[in-house]
Order: sequence, then C-alpha cells, then structure tokens
Amino acid sequence: MANEGVNSGRRRFLTATTAVVGAVGVAGASVPFISSWKPSARAQVAGAPVEVDISKIDFEPGMRMIVQWRGKPVWIFRRTPEQLAALPSLNDRLRDPNSENADQTPAFAKKEYRSIRPELAVIVGICTHLGCSPSYVPELQPQAFDAQWQGGFYCPCHNSRFDLAGRVFEGVPAPSNLEVPPYHFVDDNHLIVGIAPEEGA
Repeated sequence: MANEGVNSGRRRFLTATTAVVGAVGVAGASVPFISSWKPSARAQVAGAPVEVDISKIDFEPGMRMIVQWRGKPVWIFRRTPEQLAALPSLNDRLRDPNSENADQTPAFAKKEYRSIRPELAVIVGICTHLGCSPSYVPELQPQAFDAQWQGGFYCPCHNSRFDLAGRVFEGVPAPSNLEVPPYHFVDDNHLIVGIAPEEGA
C-alpha cells in the first residue's frame, strides 16, 4: 500500500513535469513560427513613409524628381501656369477627367490638377495597363503619337497616354488614371509620401 502511494505521487509529479516541459517546448517552438508572420524589417522599410526634401532640387519646367515608395517610383515635378491652364481643355478626350476612381485618386487630390498644390504634382510612375514606366513629355507641342498633345506621359509599350495630371486618355489600353499616392506637406520644403494630409495632421 505504501508503494502504491509513493508511485501515485511520483506519477502525478512526472505527469505535471511532462506537461510543463511540453508547454515550454510548444511555446518555444511557436515563437519563431509566429514571428514568421510579422513583416520582415526590409518589408517594413519598403512600406514606410518617405520624407522628401524638395528644396534641394531645381524644379525648372521639364525637371522631375523620382523617389521610391513601397517599391514604386513616385514622380515629383512642377507644372507651369501654361501647363495647368491646358488641363481643362483635355477633359473631352479623357476616360476619367474628374478622377472618379478612388483607388487611383485619394479624396484630397480629387481636383482637376490632382494634387495638393496646383503647381507641384506627386504621381506614381507606373502605367495602369501592364505596369510599364511611361516617358515624361512635358512639352506643350504636337508629338508623333498625338497631334494635339498638351504634355503628359506616354507609355511606348502599348501607346497609352496620360496628361500632366496623370489622367488617362480615351482609346488607349490603360484602363485608369495614374495613381496619386497618399502624401502631405510638412512645410514649404518637405513632403512625406505615404501619409495623407488627414493622417499627418
């Protein structure tokens, strides 16, 4: 009878110890598994907002600054008063002149010039057809691909065309306007790509 009491106590001790060791093992094994769900440091950096110092570049007409955000090229360029004045004249030739597609144009940019400041455009430089990078054609003069050209972007891969607000022309393969990323101005010389104005306030 005494042996049975000792064996019973030993059995409970061994069962409890095994359960504790097993729980510790499961917890230890789950840490790297759960950690694998978290985005890598590289992925976090790739998706992080990007601060841009626009005071260091010469924004003469035709000049463009390119920064990377989430692996996408973001174009920052200045438009002249003449270029801005030409935008309304193109509305009849555009697929989405009022930028109704919210996936491509956030609410803060749902304007004719599709930007916070009329003269300064911030646009993702990826064609909405097959992901090519269109050429920047800032000149307000006829081009071989468009006799009534008023400046903008031209994708030579499949002849998609966009105006200087990134709005797509009718009758081209690209289905929608170029994307305007979320961004806001920190001050006169700095903007942050990746955070919309209401988020940065």
